[in-house]
Amino acid sequence: MRSIWWALGSRRYLVSPWPWRAVVYLVSGAAFGAVVLVVIVSGVVVGSALSVVVVGLPVLVLTALAGIPVAGVERWRLRIVGQPVAAGPHRVPAVPGLWGWLSTRLKEAATWRELAYAVLFGLVLWPLDALAVLLLAGVPLATACVPLVVAVEGEAKVAKLWAVDTWPGAFGAAALGLALLAPGVYALGCAAGARAQLARVLLTTKADEDSPWVTELVRSRVRLVDAFEAERRRIERDLHDGAQQRLVALTMTLGLARLDAPPGPLADQLAKAHADADGALAELRELIHGIHPKVLADYGLEAAVADAAERSPVPVDLDLDLPGRLPRLVETAAYFVVCEALANVARHSGAERARIHGRHDGGRLVLRIEDDGCGGADSAQGTGLTGLADRVSVLDGRLTLSSPPGGPTLLCVEIPCRPSRPSRPTEVP
Repeated sequence: MRSIWWALGSRRYLVSPWPWRAVVYLVSGAAFGAVVLVVIVSGVVVGSALSVVVVGLPVLVLTALAGIPVAGVERWRLRIVGQPVAAGPHRVPAVPGLWGWLSTRLKEAATWRELAYAVLFGLVLWPLDALAVLLLAGVPLATACVPLVVAVEGEAKVAKLWAVDTWPGAFGAAALGLALLAPGVYALGCAAGARAQLARVLLTTKADEDSPWVTELVRSRVRLVDAFEAERRRIERDLHDGAQQRLVALTMTLGLARLDAPPGPLADQLAKAHADADGALAELRELIHGIHPKVLADYGLEAAVADAAERSPVPVDLDLDLPGRLPRLVETAAYFVVCEALANVARHSGAERARIHGRHDGGRLVLRIEDDGCGGADSAQGTGLTGLADRVSVLDGRLTLSSPPGGPTLLCVEIPCRPSRPSRPTEVP
């Protein structure tokens, strides 16, 4: 969405609606701030005076809640200069009715934060809004109108500083006012933008960042990852139970045909077809293992990492101590990070040995993959870790890489999680 800051960089700013929007924002702020000051001061004075007869307590409570509508109006006013903020951070009361709403609001930190903003607005901000309009727009316009005042009254005072009673002086003052008007309009836009930015910062909190929209976005990312993993498992299952079984049957049929065929060109072709089928079966099994290894689903992360280390061409020392099975998405993300790290060690590092250290400590899974290679790895240069880092971040985890030239290379993964169940193979009925 375009804002006042974007408009200030445009060459057509002076002939666009943005200067008028800046004036409307500051003038409405001055008027609304004066009302806020009167309401807060009146509420405090009346509530304090009547508190001795208990009647003043509701008045004081209502005054404390005054920040809520003030913040609502301020969020709406930010749209004038193109800087909207998220909706208010207030929760929906768990108990319906006035008492439930009142108790919820009084317990929220956002209520008192907005009251503080209302007090600041009523005491400090609105006078600054009025002063900015008066100095940056009012003074140049009043100076430009000096000839009209001289024509009507015979004399005019420019900015209350000097008197003008001649036409040359009047037109000179008018020229000065018009010359000051253009920079004044730009300065007015800057003042409105700064004022709106201040309001946005004061009214935007961590609670706003964790608004239902952001929360739903995070949940949708987790659901997408979950759906992706479910699809991977479905593809692995279909390949394992479908295409792999057909290739096994084909390999057996070709083997039997070789036994029955007499020596000659036919037997040679059958032997070649049998070898090709064996190769395709081996490739398919490797593909299935890469999609979603069965050992990970059946025995958990510790066994799957041990299997990956055993298949690595670089010797790997294992130091894993996990309390049992972890959440499925955590195990999958951690496993593929280990696989990618070991693949990078074998392809690029020139390492003679690698080490994998894993613990579940303080509610977090911590995996460290280290090698004694040449170092110089960079996740931004196509090592394949960028996508895995995104997968880890969806789980509120963190992936860090340290690889100075000359080595060693250290990849660390931290994912918050809790053990789900003891580690044991899946029972097959």
